[in-house]
Amino acid sequence: MTSRRDFLRKAAMATAALSVGQFIPAVSGGRNRIIGASDLIRVGVIGVNSRGLALASSFAKMPLCEVTCLCDCDAKALERCQAQIVKQTGKAPRCFADIRKMLEYKDFDVAVIAMPDHWHAAAAIMALQAGKHVYLEKPTSYCPAENELLIKAASMSGKVITAGNQRRSWPNVIAAIEAVKDGTIGEVRYAKSWYSINRPSIGRGKEVPVPEHLDWNLWQGPAPRRPFHGNYVHYNWHWFYHWGTGEALNNGTHFVDILRWGLGVDYPTLVTSVGGRFRYQDDWEFPDTQMITFQFGNKAAGSWEGRSCNSTPLDGFGVGVAFYGENGTILLGGGNEYKLVDMKGTVVKHKFSTELTFEPGNLVNPSEKLDQIHFKNFFDAIRLGTKLNSDIVNACISTQLVQLGNIAQRTGTALHIDPATGRIIGNPEAQKLFSREYEPGWEIKL
Repeated sequence: MTSRRDFLRKAAMATAALSVGQFIPAVSGGRNRIIGASDLIRVGVIGVNSRGLALASSFAKMPLCEVTCLCDCDAKALERCQAQIVKQTGKAPRCFADIRKMLEYKDFDVAVIAMPDHWHAAAAIMALQAGKHVYLEKPTSYCPAENELLIKAASMSGKVITAGNQRRSWPNVIAAIEAVKDGTIGEVRYAKSWYSINRPSIGRGKEVPVPEHLDWNLWQGPAPRRPFHGNYVHYNWHWFYHWGTGEALNNGTHFVDILRWGLGVDYPTLVTSVGGRFRYQDDWEFPDTQMITFQFGNKAAGSWEGRSCNSTPLDGFGVGVAFYGENGTILLGGGNEYKLVDMKGTVVKHKFSTELTFEPGNLVNPSEKLDQIHFKNFFDAIRLGTKLNSDIVNACISTQLVQLGNIAQRTGTALHIDPATGRIIGNPEAQKLFSREYEPGWEIKL
């Protein structure tokens, strides 16, 4: 029986849109494979420990879709995901430890990226440059400058790229946004979004040997190298500035995206943030309590409230968005539902689905059937040129809003923003956080 390090070594050695036409050429080895309306789409999933495992399983259930390869620098994660796909389909996807080797592999058309946040933009750009269509989990990037690079790379590639802002495909969420835009509650000038959960302390970690099943160099990828600590992987990296983006990007991105969508706004003119790491004294660096506010010129305002150590619902929902109009309020929870409330607080309409459900507290795969609607939209864009529900430009703008909130928090300043570009005006300290330093040899190149 091979050791986990042997499995990882063998995997590492394995052989290796902004506009969409009616039929999209999908590079698959030779540049001659054309995907038509009824063709099989072959998927490779990169980052398969938790969310990636769920995505691989979900894509494997899609009609005319085959998961042909998997990539992760953790041998345990690879083995577990491969076994899951074999159980579902009877076929064993090929495994790789190194994304660079996987992108040399010929037999897949779509790269599904579910790696840690510091990898998102770099991996998506590498996949686009390798001729793959891309499904990119949110957030789109680690820092705002990477959004600009990603949008440019997508435009240059001619490939279809969508983001995991899956609520843009959920039927009742779409209906709620249409009601906001149709004036059902009158003029809307303010919307708020929120996410509440009761997370435990991550404690104080210390430098320890890297587990034999994990390639720590590949895990860090574009990020400058740091020694391994026992409380970094596989989830707590979210709370460290060096690799993560905090609760604001981990979950806030979904709901700020809905807020933007309903208000019909892009970049703000002013961003502020207050909060801190209040409950525990541990290694967690981002706020556990945070309020980000956005001013969109004289058109509208919005906010995001994150409570990582208090799960009390707001307006009946633990997560959600509220649009406040002149004649009432539209409330959306985390699932495929919304409520229309009049000015007296009476619910006059509650639209929800009993078949397409959302599981609060499920951190890995809370909405599989709903997500498959989003996957179908992505596949239709590849095969038929259908418009994407979550195009990369909108996804990057939504990501950037929350990134700007984190920059405001870390610098303790209000950020004035150019609404045409999303860039920070003045404020040299904040501008330093607009981009990041990369490990030599891992820089993002277009």
